[in-house]
Amino acid sequence: MFISPAYAQTAPAEEATHTETGTAHEAGKGVFPPFDSQTYPSQILWLVITFGLFYMLMQKVIAPRIGSILEHRHDRIAQDLDEAGRMKAEADAAIETYEKELAAARAKAGSIAATARAEAKAKADAERAAIEAELSAKISAAEARIADIKAQAFAEVGTIAEETTSAIVEQLIGAKASEGELKAAVSAAKEA
Repeated sequence: MFISPAYAQTAPAEEATHTETGTAHEAGKGVFPPFDSQTYPSQILWLVITFGLFYMLMQKVIAPRIGSILEHRHDRIAQDLDEAGRMKAEADAAIETYEKELAAARAKAGSIAATARAEAKAKADAERAAIEAELSAKISAAEARIADIKAQAFAEVGTIAEETTSAIVEQLIGAKASEGELKAAVSAAKEA
């Protein structure tokens, strides 16, 4: 049955039922049991028995387990710290070895570079000297050829001058000059 709030307020006290359980409750007949002074000795007895059992349970079962867990964790943490210290020492040693090897490799690379530089310079100097000698020889040969061409040209200049003078005289005067006269005129022009 559904009870509305208005009906619950108007319902007579003798018919009052608990709304959740549907059972009637007795109004004003008794005290709340934990506050009842007649039940104090039994409550204290059960409190002592319960506390004693929980204390024994804690002392014999739970506290040793918690202690062993804490001791195990403490040992594990100590081992981990020792392992971390050992690994750090190994890492420091590895870093030191790496730095030594790196310094040695840099020194070796520097010496190799210096040797290669010296060899390249020596090779370049040798090649430069060979090229300079070759160019010197070519320049000497070219100067000799130029001197020959110059001497040959000077030797032919007289003949060319005579031929040119003959052509000019023939054009201007209309008569041909003799070879002796042409040679004498060219020789006189060379000396002047």
